[in-house]
Amino acid sequence: MSLRRTLSFTASLAALGMAAVVVNAPASAARADEGMWTFDSFPIQTVNEKYGTRIDQAWLDRVRNAAVRLQGCSASFVSGEGLILTNHHCVISCVQDLSTAQNDYVKNGWMPATREEEKTCPGQTAEVLTDITDVTDRVLGAGSGLEGAAFVAARSAEIDAIQKEACGDDRKLTCQVISFYRGGKYALYKFRKYEDVRLAFAPEFQAAFFGGDPDNFNFPRYALDAAFLRAYEDGKPVASPNHLKWNPNAPTDGEATFVAGNPGSTSRLLTMSQLERLRDQQIPITLIQSAELRGRLVEYSTLGEEEKRVALDPIFGLENSFKVYYGQQGALTDPAFMAKKRQEEAELRQRVAADPAVAERIGDPWADLEKVQATARDLYLPYRQLEANAGGGSTLYSYARAIVRASKERAKPVAERRAGYADSDIAALGRRLASDAPIPVGVEEIQLSHWMLKTREYLTVDSADVKAMLGAESPETIAARLVQSRLIDPAFRAQALAMTPEQLAASGDPMIAFVLANDDAAQAVRTQWDAGVNAPTARAAEKVAQARFAVYGDNLYPDATFSLRLSYGQVKGWTYRGVTVPSFTYMGGLYERATGAEPFNASERFLAAKDRINKDVVYDFVSTNDIIGGNSGSPVINAKGEVIGAAFDGNIHSLGGSFGYDGELNRTVSVSTAAVTEALRNVYNQPRLLRELGVRR
Repeated sequence: MSLRRTLSFTASLAALGMAAVVVNAPASAARADEGMWTFDSFPIQTVNEKYGTRIDQAWLDRVRNAAVRLQGCSASFVSGEGLILTNHHCVISCVQDLSTAQNDYVKNGWMPATREEEKTCPGQTAEVLTDITDVTDRVLGAGSGLEGAAFVAARSAEIDAIQKEACGDDRKLTCQVISFYRGGKYALYKFRKYEDVRLAFAPEFQAAFFGGDPDNFNFPRYALDAAFLRAYEDGKPVASPNHLKWNPNAPTDGEATFVAGNPGSTSRLLTMSQLERLRDQQIPITLIQSAELRGRLVEYSTLGEEEKRVALDPIFGLENSFKVYYGQQGALTDPAFMAKKRQEEAELRQRVAADPAVAERIGDPWADLEKVQATARDLYLPYRQLEANAGGGSTLYSYARAIVRASKERAKPVAERRAGYADSDIAALGRRLASDAPIPVGVEEIQLSHWMLKTREYLTVDSADVKAMLGAESPETIAARLVQSRLIDPAFRAQALAMTPEQLAASGDPMIAFVLANDDAAQAVRTQWDAGVNAPTARAAEKVAQARFAVYGDNLYPDATFSLRLSYGQVKGWTYRGVTVPSFTYMGGLYERATGAEPFNASERFLAAKDRINKDVVYDFVSTNDIIGGNSGSPVINAKGEVIGAAFDGNIHSLGGSFGYDGELNRTVSVSTAAVTEALRNVYNQPRLLRELGVRR
């Protein structure tokens, strides 16, 4: 239930100067089923020899063409008419956006009787990877001879140019230059994009998230964390001949499994100095702020049914993220884990030093990164509060800042604009701002006031930036005023995006005025961060990547970057401290686990269907596949290329998966297609979907 939620944290490592020097562990140390492999370097022979499979390039191409990237999640086409399988928790924001106080689809589920009733998910897109092109030389050549913020700007401009040359203004394409091995390689990924994505089926929240937070990152699980979307184009369902065949049968113990999805970010080979700053500064602050904000939202949710409804998704995300941070902090405070990391780093450095030619070429990037951490410690709090985490999650704030910055850049000659602010980029922003998703004002007010309170606490009352932000008012008073912004109206957002900075200043909108007054300070600290942290980190990280290639070769899987990957493994339980956890749970176990009290209250539909359900059907299962946040909704595929499940979580041991993989303990948790089929047949009475999936009623 949590893999999407971890993405926001792991992806933020890069934004906060903690981007991993991520390649695989030394080849000699690689073990078990470790690795999130790109499709152009998947170890076909290794897998076939280990599992007796017959994977070939044609098999990989079929899987790649069926895999789908959503906003923050993964998915797959499972019919020829644009039907997409993903997790329920990947669509819960959509379900909540479509709900009202009168029609709560989160609580009751969304099960349209006809295709015509499928509802558009605001802001959702579906992307399919079509091409991969190596652009390493071009990117590495940019910024040559430059340092600091100028280096970062030059690299960004070149990457932006590559993307625009490949995709132009074609709204049906997404082009993204992705850094692999933290600067060791760059590739242009081209995606076919669908902007009209509609909700085709979602079970009720209690069925999808049975067991709630206590069961999250645990197993056994009894969660129907599955949902269906459909991609449309020109008002019609897209033709998707490249789709995965639906297998309604349960997997078997030991069966080979493959997970195709978009893992968000791993930090497995950060240097020790980077890991220590993460452990000592970044994660503790994140834990404190997340816990406090969650408490405020939980209190708000007790005010009434509507407050409970609109706070559900933000609370869900915070609870999940908190558990992730806590697990990662546990890994970084484990003496054995950190000793292993020190040993690996020492081995690499010794092997570099033992080769004079390599040592001369590489230098000592580990020492350089250690110096960077000292700068990052000093800049982290102002950068986090004024720039990276500004607004505290407020949608209205993010809209205002995007509009203000676009207006400032548009006022410049095109050649002088920052990367990402070409006219086509601003047009794309306009389409995002047109979303009609509802914005819960009460939640916004809590997020804004909490952010300003923490900014004042961390930067102190005497900070010039805090004085400029708050003046003589309290954070609560300011937040109450800011949420009165007209930016809640998509029509006004469109008008504001077309305004000059002077017109924005004259608009009288409180949120726009607030951002205009404070954005220069945010931009200044961003420039400091680029110069003091991002640029030297990038330089040193490239050297560490080169060192690893020189010592261990380049047949290694790269870091996770929310780009399409394929992991391999098998259905398998685990044993920990003498307790063996089996591979499967069964649908009958739901009724044994149910107590009638939240979060172990079975949904009313499942209770009503108790006598109809085949209780021996496999519900959820675990496998050794190596995954991370962003893999939510990823299809679990058998050796025939059929979908047999959807990955939705990891077990408790996987929480340190950002930093390492343990093949004995780390497990992927998936809902089986057998359970989804049984539920569609005997709980939700969905013959239309079953027919489309090729399942006999």
